[in-house]
Amino acid sequence: MKKLLSSMLVVCVFLFHFSVALASASQSPTVIVIGAGISGIAAAKTLHEAGIQDILILEATPRIGGRLMKTQFSGLTVEKGANWLFGGGPVSNPLLDLAKKLKLRTYINDYENITSNTYKQNGGLYPKQLVEEVEEVATARDDFCEAFSKKLSAKKKDIDVSILAAQRMSRKVPRTPLEMVVDYYHNDYEDGEPPKVTSLKHTYPRNEFVDHGEDPYFVADPRGFEIIVQYLAKQFLSSLTTDPRLKLNKVVREVSYSKNGVTIKTEDGSTYNSKYVIVSASVGVLQSNLIDFQPKLPTWKRIAISDFSMTIYTKIFLKFPYKFWPAGPGTEFFLYTHVRRGYYPLWQHLENEYPGSNILFVTVTADESRRIEQLSDEEIEAETMEILKKLFGDNIPKPEAMLVPRWGLDKFYQGSYSNWPDSYNQKRKDHLADPVGPVYFTGEHTSDKYIGYATGAYLAGIDTANDLIECIKKKSCKGYIHNHQ
Repeated sequence: MKKLLSSMLVVCVFLFHFSVALASASQSPTVIVIGAGISGIAAAKTLHEAGIQDILILEATPRIGGRLMKTQFSGLTVEKGANWLFGGGPVSNPLLDLAKKLKLRTYINDYENITSNTYKQNGGLYPKQLVEEVEEVATARDDFCEAFSKKLSAKKKDIDVSILAAQRMSRKVPRTPLEMVVDYYHNDYEDGEPPKVTSLKHTYPRNEFVDHGEDPYFVADPRGFEIIVQYLAKQFLSSLTTDPRLKLNKVVREVSYSKNGVTIKTEDGSTYNSKYVIVSASVGVLQSNLIDFQPKLPTWKRIAISDFSMTIYTKIFLKFPYKFWPAGPGTEFFLYTHVRRGYYPLWQHLENEYPGSNILFVTVTADESRRIEQLSDEEIEAETMEILKKLFGDNIPKPEAMLVPRWGLDKFYQGSYSNWPDSYNQKRKDHLADPVGPVYFTGEHTSDKYIGYATGAYLAGIDTANDLIECIKKKSCKGYIHNHQ
């Protein structure tokens, strides 16, 4: 009898949630959210909790999570997209807190001995003392850049330069292949683009590290980093598959807007109407022709979108039948030096995260990522094997499997994350986040403090939703301020 009553209670609770979901999923919701990445889901959750439950989420792919994306590789779960959370700082990282709550399996990476593991272009290690000297110069250069950035920020005029310009002013410009690979480790590895195109003022100091800390928690959980997005979604959706407020495989192709509301058309011919829309597509997608806005977005908005930077960060995973590289403490990372900056520069083995997996992965970014994405897997394997043979000998085995994410070629992402370009001022950055009438924009690219990071994406979704809540409840709407051509 108790079991029967318990079962009936469960059914009643389910039916109640389902009926609430149905009631909220009207044909003309108050808000449509485009994109079910962490920004879109955070925005929808914030609206829901503020009492605006008449929402609809349209996601182009068959899943939620966006650029938090796991995949199976040689029987293990690896992250194609975002992989790290940062902690240890004075400000609590909300995503790291969630990760701990969900008991997400993470490992703190150890970069301490990278100076002992820096290889020459044709093989052989650089002397540790030499690399340490180069590393000390790089650290001093970073300190100069940070101090100069703060000096620029203190000026009333919005003056900015590239990181490279500041490096030139420090008289410590990296020139040799060794100096360039160490500089890559300090800059490109984090920003996804080289110092010559990256804003100094809006990159130094890196707010993610200043606030949340520099302890790099590497996510290695069978459920994937995306479990955080799923957890957030389950706070307000009755189901991730059947709640009528979430529609997967809905590719938005047209957003028509006026002061009377929004009409959205998807690739499958469906039409949806709402009073407002939150667009959480990446800045790379906004730069492409995937979504057509009618009328065209104002010139100030299109310039803000077109002039920002979407970069590519590529992790190439290689699975071997056995280890042939150094293992044990102090060997997790190694640098490869080449005359071409960014040519397969930064390698990591996954023995700490996945003992006995025999997996290496190498990181490439920006133009090298774009070049590599045009190559076949066989050509990429040949390039990586040529390097590994120089470092570890000709008798090493071929990889049993390889994974090459191609974020830049994926029309639903058009890259990995954004980067603040030099000469892109704060006013234009504000325009990037500004709404246009009933069309609101969110994503990691709209975050001022944490662009390029999952934390920035999450907080941006909340901020955008709060702006819209102000508009709906208090009629304090930003969206009409700049609404001119």
